[in-house]
Amino acid sequence: MQSLYQILMLLLDIVWFFIIAHVIMSWLINFQVLNLRQPIVAQIWDALNRILEPMYSRLRRILPPMSGIDLAPLVALIGVYILRIVLSNNAGFFYGF
Repeated sequence: MQSLYQILMLLLDIVWFFIIAHVIMSWLINFQVLNLRQPIVAQIWDALNRILEPMYSRLRRILPPMSGIDLAPLVALIGVYILRIVLSNNAGFFYGF
């Protein structure tokens, strides 16, 4: 069971990294530091969107419109952090007594 706990924590870390990378990349694209006409930038952006958009779209349905501000990544980060806390507080279940 210890392996299951570590795998779940690793998956949450990966999701956390993807969300942070997506947010930073969106800022860089919006401030025209990165250009989507560059093939590698476009490929990374497309991959991150394909990975995260299913989660974001569900959150956007729940969140109220904020006139141009997208809070879905923030809510997703908070959700990942809450899951990490819940898993850490219940680590005894995975390690046994």
